[in-house]
Amino acid sequence: MSEQLKDFAHAFLHAVNNLLPIIVVVVVFQALVLRQWPDGGLSMAVGLLIVALGVALFLRGLELGIFPVGKSLANQFARRGSLPILISFGFAIGFSAVIAEPALIAVAEQAAEISDGRIDALILRLVVATAVGLVMALGVLRLILGHPLHWYMIIGYLTVVMVTFFAPEEIVGLAYDTGTVTTNVVTVPLIAALGIGLATSIRGRNPLIDGFGLVAMVVVTPMIAVQLYGIIVYGQASPAGDAELVINGDAALDAANPLLHMVLDLFSMLRDVLPILLVILFFQYAVLRRALSNRLRVAAGFALVIVGLYAFVVGLKLGLFPIGGSMAEQLIQFDNWLWIYLFAFAIGFATTMAEPALIAVGRQAEEAAAGKIDGRAIRLLVALGVAIGITVGTHRIISGDSLHLYVTLGYCCVIGMALLAPRYITALAFDLGGVSASAVTVPLVTALGIGLATHVEGRSMLLDGFGLLVFTSIFPVLTVMIYGAVMEKISDRRKTAS
Repeated sequence: MSEQLKDFAHAFLHAVNNLLPIIVVVVVFQALVLRQWPDGGLSMAVGLLIVALGVALFLRGLELGIFPVGKSLANQFARRGSLPILISFGFAIGFSAVIAEPALIAVAEQAAEISDGRIDALILRLVVATAVGLVMALGVLRLILGHPLHWYMIIGYLTVVMVTFFAPEEIVGLAYDTGTVTTNVVTVPLIAALGIGLATSIRGRNPLIDGFGLVAMVVVTPMIAVQLYGIIVYGQASPAGDAELVINGDAALDAANPLLHMVLDLFSMLRDVLPILLVILFFQYAVLRRALSNRLRVAAGFALVIVGLYAFVVGLKLGLFPIGGSMAEQLIQFDNWLWIYLFAFAIGFATTMAEPALIAVGRQAEEAAAGKIDGRAIRLLVALGVAIGITVGTHRIISGDSLHLYVTLGYCCVIGMALLAPRYITALAFDLGGVSASAVTVPLVTALGIGLATHVEGRSMLLDGFGLLVFTSIFPVLTVMIYGAVMEKISDRRKTAS
């Protein structure tokens, strides 16, 4: 027990350390630029501490439950050698993980409201979940066959760009953001564990080269599916929606009984994890017909994940949500857009450094690379890429330029780097682009994008407010691939010189 408490204390201090960049950015901008303490500053500070507590509990839960189970299942399926079972498991995990994803639910409900009922929230979630399930099955097949990831990603990016030419402009930004939010703090570690477990178990596969890549494929496919869905729904008459009634009902519940709402939030966390747990139990007992090893340990791990997610969401509502909205609104009042760009860059870097999913994947990469990759260096590179991406995306909103043009140019750069970068870094780079926007980054970036679209004259919240998140998935891929290419060149020169 003392060892467990020691590990938790270490994880908590590590989480606090990761949140320090966000605190520094907010304090510096409030003190030196805005020169005022934000309303509810104490509540925001308490929220950040709760976020740190949630991250610590979540990471301990991953190490106790989700990581071991994911790798164990992958190993057992590989030993069975049944391709249909592996593909079915990939689809089931992808669908179950995404259908109850909180970020996707929130985006779907917001899209239904803004679109005046044209977009149905449940149908949108089913479309995305089905797309993720199918691409997970395809990703498992790719890993088994040993195909290079970059060709799959190049085909995916080109398809996204082509479909965008035919999609209505109202759906494009939403589609890009939907692809980004499908990768979350629960899904990403499980998918990464599945990929690495398969690559470790199959002869001739490398965990670093072949084990990563599933997350990247999960990001791209929903972008295509949602745009195709948009082509269908925007070709029909607009139905009458009642999204406003739903939102008001939730607000009334918050005001009427906060304690009841807290209990419902905790059960919603269980709902988010339950589909994944049911899929794991079904395949473990009904397909493999073997009992879980260390059941108490696994159960404790899943419980910690649920409680950690709950604390994390509570902390977000108290701390990060108000910070994002308040800072964006205050900075927009300045005549000089430079402060907006500086804040976008700084907050993009700070939030990415605190992402629990990125921390988890960084640890997996260190283990898979056997000392070849430094997890902290990778996180710094990803954070730099996100910071640059959000700054570029912010400029697009302010200038009113075409989102499609920016994304097309970004994907062209990624495709070019994928052909030049060393193979050992390619799959990891694509996956890191997928995990860069998760529970910490999404609320702040979304608040910034909608705030800019609301206050900048001539901008539309539907057309310009969405789409900022896609930049967080493009530029980290570039920074990590460039790092890999540069390091390989340096290594080759040293070998030549010696």
